Amino acid sequence: MLLSAQRPLHRLGWLWLWVLHSLGQPPPAAGKEVDVARYSSRATGAELFLAGRERVKSMFYHAYDNYLENAFPYDELRPLTCDGQDTWGSFSLTLIDALDTLLILGNVSEFQRVVSVLQEGVNFDIDVNASVFETNIRVVGGLLSAHLLSKKAGVEVEVGWPCSGPLLRMAEDAARKLLPAFQTPTGMPYGTVNLLHGVNPGETPITCTAGIGTFIVEFATLSHLTGDPIFEDVARKALKTLWKNRSDIGLVGNHVDVVTAKWVAQDAGIGAGVDSYFEYLVKGAILLQDEELMSMFLDYNKAISNYTKFDDWYLWVQMYKGTVSMPVFQSLEAYWPGLQSLIGDIDSAMRTFLNYYTVWKQFGGLPEFYNIPQGYTVEKREGYPLRPELIESAMYLYRATQDPTLLELGRDVVESIEKISKVECGFATIKDLRDHKLDNRMESFFLAETVKYLYLLFDPDNFIHNNGSSFDVVLTPYGECVLGAGGYIFNTEAHPIDPAALHCCRKQKEEQWEVEDLVREFYSLKRSKKFTLTRTSGGREAERHKDSADTSSEGRKEQMNTKQKEKRKIPLLSCPSQPFNSKLAILGQVFLDNT
Repeated sequence: MLLSAQRPLHRLGWLWLWVLHSLGQPPPAAGKEVDVARYSSRATGAELFLAGRERVKSMFYHAYDNYLENAFPYDELRPLTCDGQDTWGSFSLTLIDALDTLLILGNVSEFQRVVSVLQEGVNFDIDVNASVFETNIRVVGGLLSAHLLSKKAGVEVEVGWPCSGPLLRMAEDAARKLLPAFQTPTGMPYGTVNLLHGVNPGETPITCTAGIGTFIVEFATLSHLTGDPIFEDVARKALKTLWKNRSDIGLVGNHVDVVTAKWVAQDAGIGAGVDSYFEYLVKGAILLQDEELMSMFLDYNKAISNYTKFDDWYLWVQMYKGTVSMPVFQSLEAYWPGLQSLIGDIDSAMRTFLNYYTVWKQFGGLPEFYNIPQGYTVEKREGYPLRPELIESAMYLYRATQDPTLLELGRDVVESIEKISKVECGFATIKDLRDHKLDNRMESFFLAETVKYLYLLFDPDNFIHNNGSSFDVVLTPYGECVLGAGGYIFNTEAHPIDPAALHCCRKQKEEQWEVEDLVREFYSLKRSKKFTLTRTSGGREAERHKDSADTSSEGRKEQMNTKQKEKRKIPLLSCPSQPFNSKLAILGQVFLDNT
């Protein structure tokens, strides 16, 4: 099939032109005949993925370098004024959040340097009011992920790793600062804790559902690595308390009183204030091979489908009656198709994803709230803070389907963010998608999640996507252990956790991973470049290939300037107190029912 370059290209023709543009090559001249079939097939191969990776890398380093130059050691970059600010607790948060992304992009030298910087400069013994939820997913999750990836990144790990190590001790220290929040009659945590003094007197007992049910991934990992069960115990108790307080029709509300367990915001949905609770039931079930957690999610999934799903959209409903209260789509709901893919519901996931993608194409981003019947944004919620959820779902679904529509989404995201959000000192939050006004903030999740999921979408051979054909064998105080075989579980901040690591530090012999005996049997062959490993339990055979490729890139040549700053008291709430007499409260903002 031949077309003139002046005419519209075949559906996949854009892919090849995007490749040429991304790699700095000129497109076909106007009037020149273009062999679309040839370009289309080539564009879905190595050239397309390389072009996507290069564009995403460029985005990452434009943001990351500007953070280091203009904002470090503050939490976040302010890209319009080229300076920094503390937002979630004065932890140099962007540096922690970006650490595992550096390794995924292949920059081992910078990973190693940042590990040293964090060990020397981050301190949790500070008089700061911190969000329990945000500190867990960003700080604890980021440190745990970096700890488990340290050996792959060439960091010289200490004897006993992964059951010990400086980053693990930092993660444990941060998590222990959060434990006082769980000391409530219900076991559901307060939303805020002072890192030095514990829960402040008079702290509001009102917390969002996600702020209660989003701990099992990080806290169970901590318990398994350190041997202290307290973390997993409090996370499980919080999950089960939410489960016990669901409505008769199987739904949970948006905000709850952690002292009395009474629902104070009774709107049920899959979006903000609830989202990662459902996510962690699935991911906790996979990580821990826990049938109870999966059973809980599947029951919720039935209720969600019965009461909130309409034409592959998900609305907000009253948790006791199931009547529609807000017919809106929130950008945070875009994680749902990816979550559906994890339980194998691919067809439904793709239909919902395509609904969300139409919204993206309408605005060049996902507005925080989108009125489904009206087909337009909701007043005061027109912004797009460069969230990752739709890209996250695209990454999961592309792994499952190889559908090129998902690569189109990746292209659209790169083009939109670069065109609308890129400024001299980084990438700015889009305050209003209607006129592309910008806000002076670049949240740390842009480097932790948005860029990471984009890169993984265009990097099918990344170690994160390992299918078990390669792995490492490490010796721990409790025996031999397999790591790096794949199956990584992303926490809700996109920090990957190696599930195999949870089986490395068990003190009871009977609890050690069943594959240990198999590994020991073939341990003498580990230096060979290729050998066959047979699992007696499952009858599966896999070939192991020794990975000799060095994916590291040259690190930064100049050391970071040591910057001093005073630790400031910043009262922060994940879900602040509000008069809950309105229909819906999302992240502390109340939305009235004006219908």
